[in-house]
Amino acid sequence: MLYYRELKAGQLRILLIHEDLAKKGINSLLNNLLTDPDISHRLYLVIVKGSFDDYINSQLLKQEKLDYFLYRMLKHYEKKNQGELTIVNLHHFMKKLYSPYSYPTLPVFKVNNENFTYEGTAFFKHDKLIANVKQADDQIIQLIGNNRYLKFLPIPELSVAVGHIRSKVDARINEDHSSMYMHVDLNGRIEEYRGNENILEPGQLAELNQEIKSYLEKQTTALLQKMQRWKVDPLQLGNVTRTPFSKGVPEQEWMDQWEKMKISVTYDLHFQPLTNVNP
Repeated sequence: MLYYRELKAGQLRILLIHEDLAKKGINSLLNNLLTDPDISHRLYLVIVKGSFDDYINSQLLKQEKLDYFLYRMLKHYEKKNQGELTIVNLHHFMKKLYSPYSYPTLPVFKVNNENFTYEGTAFFKHDKLIANVKQADDQIIQLIGNNRYLKFLPIPELSVAVGHIRSKVDARINEDHSSMYMHVDLNGRIEEYRGNENILEPGQLAELNQEIKSYLEKQTTALLQKMQRWKVDPLQLGNVTRTPFSKGVPEQEWMDQWEKMKISVTYDLHFQPLTNVNP
């Protein structure tokens, strides 16, 4: 989007990267930033879909210090760590980029004349953008990957909203690397229910929990299968093959195995009683 010398002119806090550039590769750009002692490794990285220039031109008179406003927004979500947004800085991205299984992630924002809106999470293979997920898939990413916490998880299909969810993920791979088993423990509380059942009655509440469990298992399995088709491993599940006496499977060999691997996902829910029920 901008020339490197122009980036150095001020105190750089956010780097906005257009998705077209990200698909070509951003390693050289980021390496230039890393070698500059005036640029913090806490620099936020963001993928942008649309014309950010149009957004700036339309917002300059409406929003003073627009650049600082965007920086404070990202810093707020990073500090709160509520699973609402993927937040990644330069240090975190480069650490994953040079890990044994190089599949970093970045947040994606959609921009037009009036809005700068979070859309989801971008998956990279090395330094190139491969695909991105949004909405329900992005929430699963927060639960099993990025934050392992979600402040609020609405499930419209079940007329229920669950909040303050923390997850514990256990992923295991069999000896010949032909299948993977993932088990997720969720702790949280039902915040709201707008369905027709009386879930104050224990039996019907148990039925709702089973429906939520089935929904999450199906959603997570489908997301993992998308990762297989896209040939990415943003959860770095390849690390499961590593032991104290082994470096694990080489990346290319792991990806060949990952594409064909059978996946099994189970959830256990431990939800506190709901706080708001539709009478």
